[in-house]
Amino acid sequence: MLVKEMMQTKVYFVTANSTLSDIISLLRNYNIGIVPVCDNTGALMGVITDRDIIMRIPDFGSFDVRTTTLARDIMTTDVSTVSSTAEIHDAAKIFANKKVHRLPVLENGKLAGILSISDLAKKRVFLAEVGDIIGSIAE
Repeated sequence: MLVKEMMQTKVYFVTANSTLSDIISLLRNYNIGIVPVCDNTGALMGVITDRDIIMRIPDFGSFDVRTTTLARDIMTTDVSTVSSTAEIHDAAKIFANKKVHRLPVLENGKLAGILSISDLAKKRVFLAEVGDIIGSIAE
């Protein structure tokens, strides 16, 4: 099975100049844990997770901080990704080796979707792999 058969294709993203307020709104309104940061061509520049905000911005509740902090200031740029044409087992290896919960999916260098561990868990054939991935992340 290929990554593109399991990935989420409805992806909300921001630009490098988006404010923290915009990012938090996306996370909250769509109940997501990751927001990709893309340029105007759709190329992935980085990602921001809910954890990134909590760990990197001690006063993220402040109105000033929410309106002056930009995505480019807090995004993670060293992002593990997977190709949409990769085998799902290869994606599982990336989850385990990189200890991440979500992978941006690229097609021709552009963001095409997001694959999460929960996407794998939805298919019963991958339940054993999900257990191995979670065990690797927990180590």
